[in-house]
Amino acid sequence: MIPDAVPSSAIPHVLGYERERVFGGRMVRYKTPRFVQRLNEAWYDLATSSGLIDENREFLLMLPRGTWTAEEDRKRRTMHVWHRVRLLERWDVMGAGAATFLGIRAGHPGFAMLALDNSVWLLADTYEAGAGVYAVRDPAGSPGVLRELERELERLAGKDADREFRREVRVWLESRKQP
Repeated sequence: MIPDAVPSSAIPHVLGYERERVFGGRMVRYKTPRFVQRLNEAWYDLATSSGLIDENREFLLMLPRGTWTAEEDRKRRTMHVWHRVRLLERWDVMGAGAATFLGIRAGHPGFAMLALDNSVWLLADTYEAGAGVYAVRDPAGSPGVLRELERELERLAGKDADREFRREVRVWLESRKQP
């Protein structure tokens, strides 16, 4: 558990951060020569310049859900947790990583990463014309994130499903309102 971090089960719903919190990003088009290599370079440049990776080359990683939606994911009772990982000297996040557990195939990522101090959230995703990464500053401190999660709770109010998700998010939101 990361103190004050957005609950991990809520991360797929958190799209309400303010545009000004996005402080870096890069899209690589599929037609780009050496596409996966360029995508790896884009990820590494952003991960190091944003402060995602600490002095021990460690950060938190949330494995992707796969092809189902966040709601379907909760129905499957799949718990999303942050895994503390260390970047080795030899790595291939966007190639072999995306082909195995960080996406759907090489060059088609779909994951979230968080700095150990909760200051930077880095997302990688696949789009129609290419794949990209972007960094969000302090997602847990975002008023937009708070609003989006409150809306999600309202939408799910009274439903038997998603009880644990609602409890976790409600507790976290209450902790944010305390002085």
